[in-house]
Amino acid sequence: MAFDYINDALETRRQQHLLRRRVLVEEVSAHSIRVAGKDYLNFASNDYLALGDLPLSGLDARSGAHSSPLVTGYQRCHQALEQRFCDLLGYQAAMLFPSGFSANISVLKALFAENNDGLIVQDKLNHASLIDGGLQANAAMQRFNHNNISHLKARLSKSKAKNKLVVSEGVFSMDGDCAPVADIHALCRAHDAWFMLDDAHGFGVLGNGLGTAYGETDTERARPDILVITFGKALASNGAVVLAPTPVIELLLQSNRDYIYSTAVSPMQCAVTDQRLTQLLDAHAERQQLAGNIAYFRERCAQASLALMDSQTPIQPLIVGDSESALQMQNDLREQGIWLSAIRPPTVAHNTARLRITLTAAHQKQDIDTLVKALESCR
Repeated sequence: MAFDYINDALETRRQQHLLRRRVLVEEVSAHSIRVAGKDYLNFASNDYLALGDLPLSGLDARSGAHSSPLVTGYQRCHQALEQRFCDLLGYQAAMLFPSGFSANISVLKALFAENNDGLIVQDKLNHASLIDGGLQANAAMQRFNHNNISHLKARLSKSKAKNKLVVSEGVFSMDGDCAPVADIHALCRAHDAWFMLDDAHGFGVLGNGLGTAYGETDTERARPDILVITFGKALASNGAVVLAPTPVIELLLQSNRDYIYSTAVSPMQCAVTDQRLTQLLDAHAERQQLAGNIAYFRERCAQASLALMDSQTPIQPLIVGDSESALQMQNDLREQGIWLSAIRPPTVAHNTARLRITLTAAHQKQDIDTLVKALESCR
């Protein structure tokens, strides 16, 4: 019978403790979540500043954009939001996308569509959207060891490609550590390469809200040639924006199939993102609260001899090892009113299954104490 392999494939994943399932969420905030009528402390949210809990003023924008951006879908609200990001982050041009995954994969494909003398060099732990985009691009792709500048230098030094692009995340979504953005930027300049940064988890949290590449002073900036910001994390919205020199955005308009043949982001979503951006830029107290929560959680875990990975961001992974044990700990924590996610292969490497703990500005010290006590009880 056709496709009779499907049930076998699902059963194999179940036996390996790798079967994924959706959970029906009844209510959710940056602090708590309700599933099947039970309330939990939520330590699985990417709404790091808890902006999703803030009200929005009256939205009278339309819910649909009517068509693709190159037909009648590109409207004043899109142009205004793109320009706002350009002014904020110092770029010539921008392009909105319905998701970060779409932005990453389509930019990498389109950037090399009209040239076959290219090399993409990616951090080994880059997001799946970046890896998929590199694999589908008309360019060779190599990967360098995670945050290893020496290995990246060797890759660039040996390459004879004319058009070299280095790609990294700002904050790595499963490890929580940050890329050495300034070092990568300097290395790219030394080797006539461009630098593309996906700052999904850094924007809003780091650099006084502007992201991983933005320090407190101009001398600390290492602005990438191409910057991708997704709206579904600290910005508490949906969609993404690509920022780049004007010729790059113009090229994407010619050959970016994902953008050309998709309906534009809705005017209503533009209005939501615009309001959330205003809230994010003013969220100094929330960033301070979040930083305090991160420091307190790491201090409490050290006291409890819980070995966290080296992360100073809201993403705090606790390595368990095998997938079965990670799932068991996840379930034990849920019995104690704690909601977080067990992350298993292939999302992470074999034997590095983990509990991915995310902190937000909505958490209080007593919430963190409850979490650490629960972690101690089920290790």
